[in-house]
Amino acid sequence: MELTDRKKHILKVVIEDYIRTAEPVGSKAIAAEMGGKVSSATIRNELSDLTELGYLEQPHTSAGRVPSPKGYRLYVNELMERQRLSLDETEKINAALQVKMEELDRVISQAGRAVSSFVNYPAYVTAAGRKKLTARRFELLPVDEHKCIVVMMMSDSRVKSQLLRLQLKVDLDQLPTMVNLLNTHFVNISPVEMNQRLMSVAEQVMPQLFLLLSQVIAYAADALEEAGQREIVTAGARELLKLPEFRDADKAHQLMSFLADSKESLPMPDDGPMKILIGPENVSEALKDTSVVVASYDIGDDMRGLIGVVGPTRMDYAAVAARLTGFAEGLTRLFGKQELPPKEDTKE
Repeated sequence: MELTDRKKHILKVVIEDYIRTAEPVGSKAIAAEMGGKVSSATIRNELSDLTELGYLEQPHTSAGRVPSPKGYRLYVNELMERQRLSLDETEKINAALQVKMEELDRVISQAGRAVSSFVNYPAYVTAAGRKKLTARRFELLPVDEHKCIVVMMMSDSRVKSQLLRLQLKVDLDQLPTMVNLLNTHFVNISPVEMNQRLMSVAEQVMPQLFLLLSQVIAYAADALEEAGQREIVTAGARELLKLPEFRDADKAHQLMSFLADSKESLPMPDDGPMKILIGPENVSEALKDTSVVVASYDIGDDMRGLIGVVGPTRMDYAAVAARLTGFAEGLTRLFGKQELPPKEDTKE
């Protein structure tokens, strides 16, 4: 059954009033919102229809109505007015993203904290490559005859280093030869190929240097595998304690524990710049009573990231979507050009 314009208007009023107050919405409040153009009796009939159709629910303790996940989905798809960021909000996002382009995990950690403080909900940020990481360049820095530091720049420009304790004494004058060997045979290939190639060059080096080479390749393969895994940072879980929906300490604790211990199960959609998952649309049981809004951003070097917010189904979807979009666009600019978007007054 297709809803009439009046039913849609009433549903929109109910949802936006519930977002503001977290209290069930009655016919008198709706009549006031609609300027007295529709009688309370008519509104009650429409509320009854919307409830029967599954767009609203009626708590047992109240005559008012609250939105159902089906109602929120219709609101997000058809009724929600797209919000644009004000000049003040744009400036705050830009200020929150004033970070130096250093290690990727530092950047996304700061972005997660900034998003959470801006929307007042828990947030998570991820980064992952579309292709497997490889080594771009190696360096070996001598310490003494029994120790050296291996430095590896990866294909996403991150740099990893490790102090190696050598099994056999090595002539430090041989290290440049080893560096040349590494940069000739072991760059731009997968960790599996590194190990395969290690055996093919065994006859080209002396035994003690082969042991060093083996140590370097073992370290590089492990570092590349670890760095290639999806980085997930969560922030602001304690924001849940401020929300009426989580006054029950057990309920709040369950979701906070999920964000801390099971963050790999947070939604990671691959399609589109923005995704909104409402209540039961979330696969994880811990998220069945929440909504998740996720936006994607481009890191460059064939990598992308996701930035998401976890909150009650009552969240202000329009505001959260607008602010996440602002953060995602800012992060794309930050990684791509190392600059922030220009200030723009979007007030109308």
